[in-house]
Amino acid sequence: MATAKKFPVNPAHPERVCWGCDKYCPTDSMSCGNGSDRTAHPVELFGEDWLTWDGAAVEPLETPADKDKQQ
Repeated sequence: MATAKKFPVNPAHPERVCWGCDKYCPTDSMSCGNGSDRTAHPVELFGEDWLTWDGAAVEPLETPADKDKQQ
């Protein structure tokens, strides 16, 4: 039975690897063929505390309909 690779929480050089699947290919030799761009590691997108972030602290955007209700 094959197991998935352990996902690194904070790799030293995330920009050198495509994180789109369990292959973790080098950016100059991606073998999955699911696109021409590499998939960024979450630490690149959300910062070093990405693992503790759950999105609950983010305030929802106010829509124009919400503004109309306030008036």
